[in-house]
Amino acid sequence: MYYGRRKILYYPLVYLYFSGGDSMAHTTRDKSKLLARVRRILGQTSALENLIRSESECTAILQQAAAIRGAVNGLMAAIIEGHLTDHLVNEPSLAQRKKELDTVLRVVKSYLK
Repeated sequence: MYYGRRKILYYPLVYLYFSGGDSMAHTTRDKSKLLARVRRILGQTSALENLIRSESECTAILQQAAAIRGAVNGLMAAIIEGHLTDHLVNEPSLAQRKKELDTVLRVVKSYLK
């Protein structure tokens, strides 16, 4: 999908892999909480679509868009927290920790653009 000149890619948020396919125990362990967040985001996105379709006031649309952004930020924070704990703090190998740190930093920088 394209938005202006930028290509927008949609990825299933729960299956965000920072390390290129490595197993992420924290996403399995926190699966129900993460899925609840994703369902909330889907509901908020559906509500935003309905607001736009029904030609609602722009303030309501802006408020809903802000709520979605907050929900996505919360999801991202939860995934990053689990990743940092499992793959950096609890990782015994220094080389693997450095690799994971580089990967996480790349993803975070991309997310913050």
